[in-house]
Amino acid sequence: MVRIDRVVTRGGDTGETSLGDGARVAKDTLRVEAYGTVDEANAVISVLRLHADAEADAMLALVQNDLFDVGADLCVPGAAGDRLRLTDVPSARLEAEIATMNAAMPALSSFVLPGGSPGAAQAHVARTVVRRAERLVVALARAEEVNPAVIRYLNRLSDHLFVLARRLNGNGAGDVLWVPGANR
Repeated sequence: MVRIDRVVTRGGDTGETSLGDGARVAKDTLRVEAYGTVDEANAVISVLRLHADAEADAMLALVQNDLFDVGADLCVPGAAGDRLRLTDVPSARLEAEIATMNAAMPALSSFVLPGGSPGAAQAHVARTVVRRAERLVVALARAEEVNPAVIRYLNRLSDHLFVLARRLNGNGAGDVLWVPGANR
């Protein structure tokens, strides 16, 4: 179990932070940017939950815990973090939820613009933050070792949030569709 005795440590006052293995790094390193953006995605999802029905809220509660697992995985590089490594089980759960949600919706005939209901709009915001986190993790993986399950999870989560946005738009009935060249 995690125990946090102090929140204010002053350890970051010089622009450095500690990774989960105790190593001190600059706060703007790619690894810190990556897990910081995962944390941001988690916070955005907390707002999405305010606009969700009970079923979506239950799915998103699991996602929030998953994202803490993703952050822990990224925060502890190397063998020291082996006990924290994400598996593909959460990605499989997301895939199953995507399939269930998609089964109730008509196929798309156009790209979907962010918007519609407040919940759908917030799901799109969350989706874009997750995509940014994914891009940062991919960049990190080019420079350092990263658990590939993390990249798969973030990719699947952004798909999940897209489908959830459609679900929150009345199973696609309230989607705002792109009309190419409509304003020319």
